[in-house]
Amino acid sequence: MRSLGLAVCRIRRRDSGTRTDSVRHRFDIIDFRAMAVTVRQMALIVGVFGVLSFVFGIIAENKKPASGTPLPGKDVVVCKYPSDPSVALGYLSFAFLLVSTVVGFLSLFYPYQGKSLPQAALFRSKSFVVFFNISLLTAGLAAALLLWTTITEQLHLSRNVHHNLETTCPTAKTGLLGGGAFVSLDSSLFWLVALMLADNAREDYFEDLDKDVKGGGFAEVHGADYGNVIRGSA
Repeated sequence: MRSLGLAVCRIRRRDSGTRTDSVRHRFDIIDFRAMAVTVRQMALIVGVFGVLSFVFGIIAENKKPASGTPLPGKDVVVCKYPSDPSVALGYLSFAFLLVSTVVGFLSLFYPYQGKSLPQAALFRSKSFVVFFNISLLTAGLAAALLLWTTITEQLHLSRNVHHNLETTCPTAKTGLLGGGAFVSLDSSLFWLVALMLADNAREDYFEDLDKDVKGGGFAEVHGADYGNVIRGSA
C-alpha cells in the first residue's frame, strides 16, 4: 500500500510538472507574439525619428547666430557670441538621423513573423536596389552636413580668442544645418519606400514558396494514387 501511494504521488508530481511546463511554454509563446515587430511599427519608427531629425535641424539653423561680437584686447580679439543652442540641437538632429537610418536598414532584413527572406531574393528587385542605395547615400550626406556644421559651430564657440585682429567672429556656414535637415527627411522617406518594396518582395517570395510546396504535395499525392491503381489492376 505504501509503495502504491508513493507511486501515485510521483505520478501526480509529474503531471503537475508537465502542466506547469506547458503553461510556461504557452506564456512564452504569448510573450513572443506580443513582442513581435511588424512592418508598420518599423515604418512608424523610421518616419517619426526622421521627422524629429528634420525639426531639430531646422530649429538649429534658425537659432544659429550669424556672427559674434569682436572685443579687442591686447594683441588678441575675443569673440563674444550670443546664446547659441544650435550645437545641442544639431547633435540631437544627428542622433535622430542615426536612429532612423539604423532602424530603416534593419527593417529591410528583419525576419517578420519568424520568416527570414534571403538577400538574393530581396536584391533581385531593381527598384529595391535603387532606393536602397539612394537611402544610404542621402543618409550619409545628411550625417556629414549635420555633424560637420555642428562641430564647426562648437569649435567657433569654444575657440573664441583670435590673434588675427581683423577677425569678424564668424560662425558655421549658414544654410548647411537646414540643408542637412531636409536631406535627413528625404533619407527617412527613401527608407520607407525601400521598406515598402522589401515587403512586396517578401510577400511575392513566400507566395511562390507556398505554391511550390503545394504543387509538390499535389504531385506526390497523385503519384501515390496512380501507383496504387497500377498495383490494384495488377
